[in-house]
Amino acid sequence: MPWEKQFDVDEALGKAMRAFWSKGYEATSMRDLVDAMGVNRGSLYATFGDKRALFIEALRRYSDREVSAVLSRARSGRSPREAVQALFDEVTADAGGGRNRDGCFLVNTALELAPHDADIAKLVSSGFEVIQGFFRERIKEGQALGEINAAVDARDVARMLLAALIGIRVISRSWPDQSLLNSIAAQAMALLD
Repeated sequence: MPWEKQFDVDEALGKAMRAFWSKGYEATSMRDLVDAMGVNRGSLYATFGDKRALFIEALRRYSDREVSAVLSRARSGRSPREAVQALFDEVTADAGGGRNRDGCFLVNTALELAPHDADIAKLVSSGFEVIQGFFRERIKEGQALGEINAAVDARDVARMLLAALIGIRVISRSWPDQSLLNSIAAQAMALLD
């Protein structure tokens, strides 16, 4: 008789994602994962494979769900320029004042693992490309509507907006000063004028 999983795989993956996101790959032990996921070690290995494979699945989940949800919220019922502003507002509010010291899982992974692991670097790059694409499309739409300067190069400015967003996430981990983060966001938004 085949073995049946006694836990919700998606829920367990979400818990693993939070553990990795909070502590990073290296600092998260298998014991941490077993405890966070509420599964036994054998079930973890049988379902997800080793720690690296579980990390990759957790990173994919984050990129597919969390990043998509943030971008969807930013777009919801807003003009293109307002959508860009809403994304910066959400990120700076989340990061400011030290409320969320975990930062962004993609950014954390870019700093910790991407330089040393080509597969993980591809996943991080793919996630960043989605965010950059969000900016590029909002810029083009905003230019068509006349709310973003038509002389702005959508590709180049989208890259700069991504860099500013990543910078906010990195800086906020050790220097979560709300006025600093708001200033960076304001300067990024000025690129659209």
